[in-house]
Amino acid sequence: MNIIKRSLLGIVMCMGIFGAHALTVGSAAPEFLLPDQDHRMRTLGEFKGKYIVLYFYPKDDTPGCRKQACQLRDNFSEFEKQDIVVLGINYDSPKSHKAFKDKYNLPFTLLSDTKKSVAKKYGAKNWFFIPIPYRMTFVIDPQGNITSILPSVDVATHAEKVLNVVKELKAGK
Repeated sequence: MNIIKRSLLGIVMCMGIFGAHALTVGSAAPEFLLPDQDHRMRTLGEFKGKYIVLYFYPKDDTPGCRKQACQLRDNFSEFEKQDIVVLGINYDSPKSHKAFKDKYNLPFTLLSDTKKSVAKKYGAKNWFFIPIPYRMTFVIDPQGNITSILPSVDVATHAEKVLNVVKELKAGK
């Protein structure tokens, strides 16, 4: 077994050892209470009744994260037409989120998970010395259940992909 495969196997095993929960399609989305970019405490439950795109991203204002966020911004009118809430989460502070949101005119909410507790609940927490969450996305239905998990996303096509996922769900496919 080469070193990359052993490393990946080790990471997967450690996730199990440290209690990461494997969420699956159909699971209830774990509730949370986190501050947004304006220090307002937000919960998942406040968005019940709508589709939610909950995306974890590594760091505010880095090239890939900027590209992903700006693509979501550029497609936001379509998200609104589909009545989809977009929530971004990472470990940065509300102050960092506010600067990122303002700099790029992001029309959606950014949540601060400084304690990494929500990332852990969703299986997006990196382990050991890696101080950023995994880049992954969850689509949550109006009843609060996970309908789609994108464990790895391409920042260049993320917005289009999640829009298509929700459109297919709404069409009953």
